[in-house]
Amino acid sequence: MGGKPPLSPLAPASFPDLPEIGGVSFATVAAGVRYQGRTDVMLCRLAPGTSMAGVFTRSSTRSAAVLDCQDKIGGDSEAGAAILVNSGNANAFTGKHGRASVEAVTAAAAKVLDLPQERIFTSSTGVIGEPMKHDRIIAKLEELDGKLSAAGISEAAEAIMTTDTFPKGSTVTVEIGGKPVKIAGIAKGSGMIAPDMATMLVYIFTDAAVERSVLQDMVSALTDLTFNCITVDSDTSTSDTLLLAATGASGVTVSAEDTAFIEALRTVMLDLAHQVVKDGEGASKFIEIHVTGAQSDADAKTHALAIANSPLIKTAVAGEDPNWGRIVMAIGKSGAAADRDLISIWFGDTLVAEKGWVAESYREEDGANHMKGQDIVFKVDLGLGGGAATVWTCDLTHGYIAINADYRS
Repeated sequence: MGGKPPLSPLAPASFPDLPEIGGVSFATVAAGVRYQGRTDVMLCRLAPGTSMAGVFTRSSTRSAAVLDCQDKIGGDSEAGAAILVNSGNANAFTGKHGRASVEAVTAAAAKVLDLPQERIFTSSTGVIGEPMKHDRIIAKLEELDGKLSAAGISEAAEAIMTTDTFPKGSTVTVEIGGKPVKIAGIAKGSGMIAPDMATMLVYIFTDAAVERSVLQDMVSALTDLTFNCITVDSDTSTSDTLLLAATGASGVTVSAEDTAFIEALRTVMLDLAHQVVKDGEGASKFIEIHVTGAQSDADAKTHALAIANSPLIKTAVAGEDPNWGRIVMAIGKSGAAADRDLISIWFGDTLVAEKGWVAESYREEDGANHMKGQDIVFKVDLGLGGGAATVWTCDLTHGYIAINADYRS
C-alpha cells in the first residue's frame, strides 16, 4: 500500500507502560504476509488454567478466523492457549481457502506449542478477498515460540496494526481483597470501524482468576457500553474480534459481583475504544455525542449513531462549521421517536437550540469557538422520556479519502 499516513493529531503522547501479566507472553516477527520491512505476526501464549471469553462481529461476511474463534471460545479447558494474529490480509471472503488457511495455521501452531488445536485462537486483519499466504506464518512459528517474552506486549500492539498511525494500549491495576489485580490490553483499528459485536481487534489480559461464563458475561455487557458505542465511518468489519484472557496468576478470584474489577475492565475497554476513534483514518477531532430524553436507551443510541455517522455532520466538524441544522437532520432521519418541537441542542455548554427553535441566547461565534477545539461535544435532549446514550466518533477529512483511495496500491 502507499506511504504510511502521518501520526494522528489526537494520538497520545506515548504508548503506556503496560505491566507484565502473569501467565502471558508475547512474540512478534516479520513474515511478509503483505507488508515488507515491518512486523506483521503476533503470538501470545497463555498459561494453563487461563479462561477465555470473546465477542465477535455479527457481519454476515465475517472471516474464517472469526468463525473458528466463535466455534472454540465456549469451551472449558485447563490446557494453555495461544492467540496468533496477522496483519495485512483479513482472510475474509476467501471461501474454502480461508477455512483451509485457518486449519493449517492452527494445526501447525498446536504442534509447535504443544497445545490442543481447539485452544489456538487466530485473527487476521487487512485486505479482504485475497488468499492468505499462510505458509509464511507457519514458517515463522518456531521463531515465534523461541522469542516469547512476558515483556513483549508493546511490540505485539505494533505488529497487529494496518492503517493505524499509533499502537494502542491501556492498563489499570485494581485492589481486590487487599491484593493487586492487573488488567492490560492492546487494540488495533483505524478505518472500517462501526463495531457490531461484538479490521478492529482487541486483546485484553488479566491475572485475576475468573470463571469462563462470568468472564463472558462481563465482556459482553461491557462491549455494549464501549466498543459498540464508537464509529469512524459506519462500516462494520468482517474481522472484529475481542478476546479477554484471565490467567489467575495473581491468586485472586473475581466473581460476577466484584464491581471494582468490572469498573477497571470497563475503564480499559473504554480507553482502547476512544483510542481507536482518535486514530480514525484522517481524523483531526474527537467527538462525543450525548443524547438524553429519549423514549428508551435504544432510541437514544439510534439517534446518537445517526448523528455520529452523518457525513454532513462529520465534514462540518472538520471545517469547524457550527451547522446545528445538520444535527436536526440526523435526528429526523434516524427512525427513532422524536418531536421537532421538544428538541434542545448544545455545543459543549452552549445552548444552541431550545424546544424546536434556535435559543435566544445563542450567538454563532459561541458555536464557532467550540468547533475550533480538538474535543467536540454535542448534547441533545429529546424531551420524550428517560432514555440516554453516549457514542464517540471523529470528523471526516480529506485524509480519510486519501488513505482509502490508496489502500490496496
